[in-house]
Amino acid sequence: MRIVLLGAGHIGQLITRLLSESGDYQVTVLDKNQAALGKLQGSKVKTAQVDTGDAQALLAALKGHDAVINALPHHLTTLAATQAHKAGCHYFDLTEDVAAARTIKELARHSQTAFMPQCGLAPGFIGIVAHHLAQQFDQVHDVKMRVGALPVFPTNSLKYNLTWSVDGLINEYCHPCESVHDGQRVEVMALEGLEHFSLDGVEYEAFNTSGGLGTLCETWDGKLRSIDYKTVRYPGHRDLMWVLLEELQMKNDQETLKSILRKSVPLTMQDVVLVFVTVSGMRGGQLVQEVFARKIFADRSEGNPLSAIQITTAAGICTAVDLFREGKLPQKGFVRQEQVALPDFLNNRFGSAYQQSRKIESIS
Repeated sequence: MRIVLLGAGHIGQLITRLLSESGDYQVTVLDKNQAALGKLQGSKVKTAQVDTGDAQALLAALKGHDAVINALPHHLTTLAATQAHKAGCHYFDLTEDVAAARTIKELARHSQTAFMPQCGLAPGFIGIVAHHLAQQFDQVHDVKMRVGALPVFPTNSLKYNLTWSVDGLINEYCHPCESVHDGQRVEVMALEGLEHFSLDGVEYEAFNTSGGLGTLCETWDGKLRSIDYKTVRYPGHRDLMWVLLEELQMKNDQETLKSILRKSVPLTMQDVVLVFVTVSGMRGGQLVQEVFARKIFADRSEGNPLSAIQITTAAGICTAVDLFREGKLPQKGFVRQEQVALPDFLNNRFGSAYQQSRKIESIS
């Protein structure tokens, strides 16, 4: 299968390695940054320096490939999807941007190729898990989805290190969030809905952020009482971000805030990804709750260290592409994450990254 990958950043490089080493994919990587492409030299992939923000240049580079994997910043999502549609390619991405996902759904409406956005961790794997658990109930009441990519050794007041895209981080902190409350689809504000919980004896907080639900609100509309998604952080993080974004009004000057974070908050490869889903409802005449909870840690191998967010995000999109290639997903039109069967995902050669994680045995 001929794949063109857009973006040679941390996630893109791992996607490239996983697919190219599998033996089933011919991978070409496009990026405007030659230095990033240079890190892939010597691998079994082709590279090309292309301005991925130039519609015509991008279209020309996509033609002749079977599928596009978009690992570019979220503001280029709509452009990439539109050019993939014009080039007649199948399309997969990692976006958490709600508006972009809606545009992609429209592009896919009468397409002869498949469009599958939101293939990462959240949205992505978290929705696959929640849908799988919810299907096991006669009547679903409440679905709670919690995900965090956290530093293992936080040392600053934010109790946070950069583990992924700053653009994506601020985007999810600044936009309204979809949810279902008392059976009605509603929008709630990011950074609100603060709650606290503990897993494995570690205290966490969680609060509303945008995009993590994917298409679940639409899929389960009218079929449950409540569903929501919240980002997990260590206690105190949300209050400081509230000061920055709301009280100091930096949500209206996001470029300055991003610059401050890049300069002042260190990047870490020593992180952990927390996945925590609870579903409650009626089954066999009884009120029952099912829980899925895992922690995925970074790979600290000296030769090729990988962060937990790299592992989980790349595993998500590579599994989606692999299941599509195997014919286990629709071959045209809009494809939702919840159309992926959780057993198929976990048994996939790439999705097994989540199987190798540590299951949490006790929850308090």
